[in-house]
Amino acid sequence: MKKFKMLSMILAATLALTACGGGGDKSEPANGEGAASGEKITWKFGHLANEDHIWHQTAEKFGELLSEKTDGQIQIEIYPNNQLGGETDTINSIKAGTVDMVISGETMANWAPKAALMAVPYAFRDQAHLVNVIEGDIGQEIEEEIVEKVGLTPLYYHTRAPRNLTSNMPISHPDDLSGFSMRVPNVPLFLSVWEAAGARPQVMDFNEVFTGLQQKVIDGQENPLDLIHSAGFAEVQDYVNETEHVYSWIYILVGNEQLAALSDELKEAVFAAAEEAQVYGSDLYEEAFAEYRTLLTEAGMTFNSDVDQDAFREAMLPAIQSQLTEEQYAMYERILEVE
Repeated sequence: MKKFKMLSMILAATLALTACGGGGDKSEPANGEGAASGEKITWKFGHLANEDHIWHQTAEKFGELLSEKTDGQIQIEIYPNNQLGGETDTINSIKAGTVDMVISGETMANWAPKAALMAVPYAFRDQAHLVNVIEGDIGQEIEEEIVEKVGLTPLYYHTRAPRNLTSNMPISHPDDLSGFSMRVPNVPLFLSVWEAAGARPQVMDFNEVFTGLQQKVIDGQENPLDLIHSAGFAEVQDYVNETEHVYSWIYILVGNEQLAALSDELKEAVFAAAEEAQVYGSDLYEEAFAEYRTLLTEAGMTFNSDVDQDAFREAMLPAIQSQLTEEQYAMYERILEVE
């Protein structure tokens, strides 16, 4: 956690120096004096989860902590359930200056190619392996590229439970995917690996998935158990097929310009609040994920544990090799080697 906070502070300092030396209208005042006069600052924070989700609960905690640490100078307005638009829309709104914060992960690969490694199928063995990557050199490289190419600064992160495929029939092997139409997020690699496995994937914003399943526009989708639960997919899907094809993480991010506009004292408060929110969110994760399997079972879903994960891994590997650039594939191999 300390390393993550320190990295973020270094990145923020770099942004501030760049802004001071850039000569543009949006540059920060010299000596870190931005927003130091006591003016009230409100950051709009949009994300896709609902109010019961640990991402939202942690975001609320972050807002409380930041308000306390700045004596109310910085307030966070949180908009769950894609109220400010889908993930890509929200990122674009941050770039336009109409929104300030977002939760995002591999979708950022559309700007920062290394972010694709945040969710490569079968790259991470388990939760411990995932955290070692996030908090090590590879995670640092990904974060730096996000700052540079997406224009967002990571504040803290959430690890995610593995992604599983949902459907209205059991799917245990790639052979079962013939004719199976499924939603994937706007991540080219996801399209490619599911095509290679035999499905018919299509990109769809998360807020459209429930209706798509209900109206049988698509046959299934893939997500971690928390989002399967919070989105109410048990109402329109019968099976959770334990493909466990992706372990991943997501960042809570703020726009570079919004961060650079703060005084040094306010920046320190932002990162201090983020560090505490990181711990709070990790504790919630441990408590919550043990419950989701029970909740989904009670809601009527059947867990299909008879999934040949090796067959899915083998089917997807050629797409991973062909879709990742040489640099991305080298990083993928480095991830596999992390203890």
